[in-house]
Amino acid sequence: MATKPPTGDPVQDAPQIDEVQHSAAGLPAIAHTLRAAQQQMGVRRTARTLLKVNQKDGFDCPGCAWPEGDKRHTAEFCENGAKAVAEEATLRRVTPDFFAAHPVADLAGRSGYWLGQQGRITQPVYLPEGADRYEAVTWERSFEIVAEELTALASPDEALFYTSGRTSNEAAFLLQLLAREFGTNNLPDCSNMCHESSGSALTETIGIGKGSVSLEDLHQADLIIVAGQNPGTNHPRMLSALEQAKSAGAKIISVNPLPEAGLERFKNPQTARGMLKGTALTDLFLQIRIGGDQALFRLLNKMIIETDGAVDTGFVTEHTHGYEALAEAARDADWDETLTATGLDRDTIEQALAMILASERTIVCWAMGLTQHKHSVPTIREVVNLLLLRGNIGRPGAGVCPVRGHSNVQGDRTMGIFERPAPAFLDALDQEFGITSPRHHGYDVVRSIQALRDGDAKVFFAMGGNFVGATPDTAVTEAAMRRARLTVHVSTKLNRSHAVTGTRALILPTLGRTDKDVQAGGKQFVTVEDSMGMVHSSRGNLTPASPHLLSEPAIVARLARAVLGPASTTPWEEFEKDYGTIRDRIARVIPGFEDFNTRVARPGGFTLPHAPRDERRFPTATGKANFTAAPVEYPRLPAGRLLLQTLRSHDQYNTTIYGLDDRYRGIKGGRRIVMVNPEDAHALGLADGSCTDLVSEWKDGVERRAPGFRVVHYPTARGCAAAYYPETNVLVPLDATADTSNTPASKSVVVRFETT
Repeated sequence: MATKPPTGDPVQDAPQIDEVQHSAAGLPAIAHTLRAAQQQMGVRRTARTLLKVNQKDGFDCPGCAWPEGDKRHTAEFCENGAKAVAEEATLRRVTPDFFAAHPVADLAGRSGYWLGQQGRITQPVYLPEGADRYEAVTWERSFEIVAEELTALASPDEALFYTSGRTSNEAAFLLQLLAREFGTNNLPDCSNMCHESSGSALTETIGIGKGSVSLEDLHQADLIIVAGQNPGTNHPRMLSALEQAKSAGAKIISVNPLPEAGLERFKNPQTARGMLKGTALTDLFLQIRIGGDQALFRLLNKMIIETDGAVDTGFVTEHTHGYEALAEAARDADWDETLTATGLDRDTIEQALAMILASERTIVCWAMGLTQHKHSVPTIREVVNLLLLRGNIGRPGAGVCPVRGHSNVQGDRTMGIFERPAPAFLDALDQEFGITSPRHHGYDVVRSIQALRDGDAKVFFAMGGNFVGATPDTAVTEAAMRRARLTVHVSTKLNRSHAVTGTRALILPTLGRTDKDVQAGGKQFVTVEDSMGMVHSSRGNLTPASPHLLSEPAIVARLARAVLGPASTTPWEEFEKDYGTIRDRIARVIPGFEDFNTRVARPGGFTLPHAPRDERRFPTATGKANFTAAPVEYPRLPAGRLLLQTLRSHDQYNTTIYGLDDRYRGIKGGRRIVMVNPEDAHALGLADGSCTDLVSEWKDGVERRAPGFRVVHYPTARGCAAAYYPETNVLVPLDATADTSNTPASKSVVVRFETT
């Protein structure tokens, strides 16, 4: 049977520290998966639900965006994907009686773990001005409240429409259409906080802000470099692809400040051999200092250029621009500076070079460890330089692979969720719907917070996500949100954002991926785009948690009718009845989606075109792939300080906390943990198990403090520390962002330790 939610927050003041694990998955993953699923869903519902995850006739996992191959396992999910499904398909319920018993102040004092464990929200609820708790409200009145506030704004740009990566293609397309018909490009999204740096770098260098590889490419690669990524926790199904690549002879280089169990050895729970022995994955581990990646790749590029016959001159001559500028900049790459920036030794870097030179087909994968620094965009450009030098874009087994962390974050951007849309997209949208979209740029996530803080934005509407929990500078962000006239969250479950409200607030409960979606036009499905550009359908199979839930497309369509009124000629009512009509419009607006309904009906869906991959055609300003030659940057640390990276535990997905353990890192029963290299800890007088406050240092002189963290001596890179978010988001200054992309620099925070 499913268990009841916790009544109180668990005590976290005495976490247990065990041995660090050196393998991922296996029998422990199966046991943890089944335990978590049973607690939320019960035995029968667990079987009924998990057997439909990532199946061609089932629903897309609401977790990460890792793709599925054509041939699916019966159990096509990982431990953390199963936890995500279990929390959505839970039998626990949050009813109006719950809100009557828990004032907003009480919710604000609870942990994210406790809030998420309460279950699915069953009815719309409203926090009137001056009230201390949410109360039940009808859908009709909910839309009236939003329309009242939006139509009262002095400018459409005083409204913000945020999107999380869970949102389907259909809902995302409708939301951006609503925003632009209303008159604003204020469409911040979770990509602003994660892979915006990747999109910025790739658009400039290869002409498209997406990865260029498929699963089959990974299986065919000679060398896979995994940089700034922990797939064992964040994208566990990726380990199967790495295992298959290894079985075909590939080598793997891991570049990361922390050793991660999933990249050491993978015990595949789908095979007997995997369960017993597993497969060693990493051939060479580069334990790099935080933020030293650009210096590393620049030096590697220098050595490639200086090695006779190493540069693919035919590819460089025919398909690239800017080689001479890179070659000149690379000549200045210095061994001593690189060793300082990276913390690596010369022999290790030379081993990496030898593996790169021996590879005819190289893929570089990365995630937040590369994207959340001040110099993230030039770092990723330097990765592209390495691939271009060897001709490793546009051929099988080679290319760029930014690994997305949310199931449809890439699809949402494809659908037009972007504060800086391309003029061609707006032209097509306007022609299709007879509207005039605004051409000036809108606010991204950081600028949205600044606008709320400064009184320039007054209504905040979120399609999913946990905006307050995910964003930087917690105190500033929460104060900014409280200045809004209205905050609205379309949600399945409770999170911190529901307790940090504007003058008025709404929570609008929606269907999840696991839920059946039946509209006036019959049973519906939605579509998503995975991390490698495959678009496919998603169909829930469970009876919704409440008859009062609406789907995301229905919520947007009804809201649009309330806000835009009869002056809008967009067929919002038809869109709600039949999502196929939405896809017909997408097909006419967005290139690559021609004949959308027919193609997505095929089992497994279809792959979007990608000019660099498919044709070695690069739609950049130069018409070629662009080498770049930015000055090398890396963080410099004052004496007595460490560089902190924020990261996930194994028991969380983004800001959703499933439990208080981090099994692979040997941590149990607590999240206020800071991992410090033993030598650094000794130098700073930080005893293992001692309690300390973390205080970040930034040029504005503001003290940002995260109190009460337990020091854990851990094999991090020297000069580096690590701690979990969202607890450490308070340390990340709002203005500390990546150049060009404006992504929060959450992976390179200078901190000092104040022992209590």
